[in-house]
Amino acid sequence: MKKNIALALVALLLSVSSCDKDFEEINTNPNLATDLDPVYLLNNAQFSSANFATHHYEGQIVQQLNTPYTGTLEAGNHNVLNDANTRTLWNGLYEGPIRNTVAIIEKTKDHPAMSNLYNMARIVKAYNFLVLVDTYGDIPYFEAGKGFISSTYLPKYDDQKLIYDDLLKELDEAAVALDAAKPSVTGGDIFYNGNIGRWKKLANSLLLRVAMRYTESELSKADQWVDKAFARELMTSNDDNAVVRFNAPAYVHPTPAQLTSTEKSNYFAGEPFVNFMKTNNDPRAPYLFVRYSAPGTDNGGIMNTNLADQFGLPFGYSDVTIKNAPGWRGAFTEYSQFRRNTVLNQSSPEFLVTHAQTQLLLAEAAHRGFISGDAKTYYETGVKAHMDQIKGYDANINISDAEKNAYLQQPGILFNPANALEQINTQYWVASFRSWSEAWANFRRTELPRLQPINYPGEDPSVKGNFIRRLVYPNREVSVNQANVNEAISRMGPNALGTRLFWDE
Repeated sequence: MKKNIALALVALLLSVSSCDKDFEEINTNPNLATDLDPVYLLNNAQFSSANFATHHYEGQIVQQLNTPYTGTLEAGNHNVLNDANTRTLWNGLYEGPIRNTVAIIEKTKDHPAMSNLYNMARIVKAYNFLVLVDTYGDIPYFEAGKGFISSTYLPKYDDQKLIYDDLLKELDEAAVALDAAKPSVTGGDIFYNGNIGRWKKLANSLLLRVAMRYTESELSKADQWVDKAFARELMTSNDDNAVVRFNAPAYVHPTPAQLTSTEKSNYFAGEPFVNFMKTNNDPRAPYLFVRYSAPGTDNGGIMNTNLADQFGLPFGYSDVTIKNAPGWRGAFTEYSQFRRNTVLNQSSPEFLVTHAQTQLLLAEAAHRGFISGDAKTYYETGVKAHMDQIKGYDANINISDAEKNAYLQQPGILFNPANALEQINTQYWVASFRSWSEAWANFRRTELPRLQPINYPGEDPSVKGNFIRRLVYPNREVSVNQANVNEAISRMGPNALGTRLFWDE
C-alpha cells in the first residue's frame, strides 16, 4: 500500500513539474498583444493632443466664444467653477498623450537606432505639459505617466518653475539630438511623416513659445532662451505647422462636434472678437463667423456673411438678464455664430503650433530688442500666414494678396512702434483662434488685447473684477491624491480660479 502511494506521489510531482515547465506558454493567449509598438503610441499621442474641447473655459475667457446659459454649459462665460468642465483637459492629456509619450521614452531611451522617435516623443510630451502647467499651475510632472512603468499611482506635484526649466531643457536637447541621418518614423507620424527638419523647427518654435512666457517675470531669462531658439531654424511656412487633421465620420473633431450638435443654438461669437474684426474690416471674418436664420436646424437656414450684419454676444449676462444688455437686439438669431462649413466643420484641423504664431512671437522679440530683424516684417508675415492658414478649414478660402495688403494698411492695423506690443499680441489672439489654450496663456502674459472683465454677478469671489488665471484641480484628484495636492496648494497658493502662475505678473 505504501509503495503504491509513493508511486502515485512521484507521478503527481512529475505531472506538476511537467505542467509548470510549460505553464507560461500554455497560459499565454497567442492572439493577444502583450506590448505596444512605440510608433503606434506616437501616432496616438499626436492625435490625442487635439482630441478634446477647450471652449467651456479657455475660448470664453479670451472672449472669442460665448454662451449666456447656466447649468452644464456654465464655466468661463460666468467665471464660475464647474468640475465637469475644469477636468476635461486634465483627464484628456494625462490619460492620452502624457501616458503614451512617457511609455515611448521608456521603451526607446536605450536604443540608439530609435533616437529620433525618442526625441519626437520628448517634443510631443513637452507640448502637452506646457498646456497642462499653463492651465493648472503646479502639476504632476516628473512622476507623471508612470503608473504602468513603476506603479506610481499617486504622483507628487512639482513646482511650476521647475517644470518650465525642464521643458526648456527637453526641447533644447531634443532639437539638437534629432538626426536626419538616423532612422525616422514615416507612416505613424501624423505631423510630418518623419521629416526631421520639420520636427526640429517644431521643437525650436515651441522653445521660443516657452521662452517668451518669461517676459513679465524674468526678462533676462526670456532674452537668453529666445536667443537660443532664434539661432536655429524656426517655422518658415504653413507647411511647418504642427496640425492634427480630423476625418469625419471616423475621426470627428470634438469642438465642432459639441458646438454643432444639441447645443448649436446656444453658442455665439463673442462681442469683442466680432467688434475687432468689424472695426478693421478683417477679410478673415466671413470665414470665421456668420449669421444663421435658423440656428437650431442642422444647416442653420440662410447664412449671412455680410460683415456689417455681424454682432457678437455681450459677456456678463445669463440667458435671462441678457435682455437688459445695452443694445440687446431682441433675439439670439440676431447674433453671429461660428461658421459650420469652415471652422466648425467636423473634419476641421486642430493647429497646435503654427508659423503665424511663431512670426508674431518673433515680432514681439524683435520689438523688445531680444533678436535682430524688423519687427514690422515679422508682424506682417505673421498676419498674412494666418490668413493663408485658414485655408485648412476649407480649400476654397482665398484671401488675395491685395486684401492682405489693404488690411495691413488700415489705421488700426498699420504697424506702429509706439503701439507695437498691443498690435502684435492682438493679432496673436486672432491667430490663436480655436487654439484657445494658447490664446489664454498669451493673454495672461500680456493682458492683450485689452479685454474688459465680465463682472458677472455670480462669479467666483477669487476672480471678482478680473479674469480667470488658472483652472482648479479636478475634484477626483483632490480626493484621491490629497496629500500631494495640499503640498502644491501650500506652495502655489489657493486652489482657486484667481490664483496666478509664476509668469503671470
